[in-house]
Amino acid sequence: MIPEQGWHCGHTMYRFRREAISGPLSKTCQDQFRTALDPESGEAPERLAAYWTSGHRADFAVMSMDPDPAKVDAVHQKIMAPPLGQFVEATWSFVSVSEISEYVPSLEQYRDRLIASGAEPDSPTLAAKMNAYERRLPMMREQRLQPEFPDWPSACFYPMNKKRAVGANWFNEPFSKRNAMMAEHAQSGMAFAGKVSQLITVGVGLDDWEWMVTLWGRNPQYLKDIVYKMRFDEASAKYGEFGPFYVGYKATADEITQHCRLAH
Repeated sequence: MIPEQGWHCGHTMYRFRREAISGPLSKTCQDQFRTALDPESGEAPERLAAYWTSGHRADFAVMSMDPDPAKVDAVHQKIMAPPLGQFVEATWSFVSVSEISEYVPSLEQYRDRLIASGAEPDSPTLAAKMNAYERRLPMMREQRLQPEFPDWPSACFYPMNKKRAVGANWFNEPFSKRNAMMAEHAQSGMAFAGKVSQLITVGVGLDDWEWMVTLWGRNPQYLKDIVYKMRFDEASAKYGEFGPFYVGYKATADEITQHCRLAH
């Protein structure tokens, strides 16, 4: 049940069944909700965050990660258990695991990339960039496998595939071409360093879509801006297929029930 590398990840969207609710949620239900979404609980997964969401498709979203899939799913089961469960409906979910993408360059690949972009092979500038990347690489790998959730106010969640269309089949392209397109894609994202943090988890063999994208933003405008900018990269413009988008705002259980007008 424990992956050799990476953590299990769950994204679930919920709505409150207002047709079954005649007034504010009972104290018992609110206490149950608090316990389920408490990241400090001894039974909580390693990472846990909740968001109230905009739009009619969901009232709130929960994202969790842990090496143990039972701990990830337990958050959902705690929400859906009686008595609270009769007033809540899960409207969408995605199951995935964290991974280190094959497109994260090794030291050798990073050096070749710098030289291809014009760096002199034996220059002090190239050596300094290589040293900085070597120091940064272990932290980058850990952030992909065991990411910290930033304490930022807004987040966006959406699944995606790579196309298999005639003339645009991502999986028929040679690795060198795919790697170059993903390098361009990463370069676009770097313009939003400090504004947007990204996590891509893989759903291949686990869910209907191949990847799940989580974007955390210091401001929701940055979520719009980065998605728009990256749509022009060839990896997205020619090969990307996107599922439903959800946007949420980080909140505690009490803040969610208050926002949804269900608190006492």
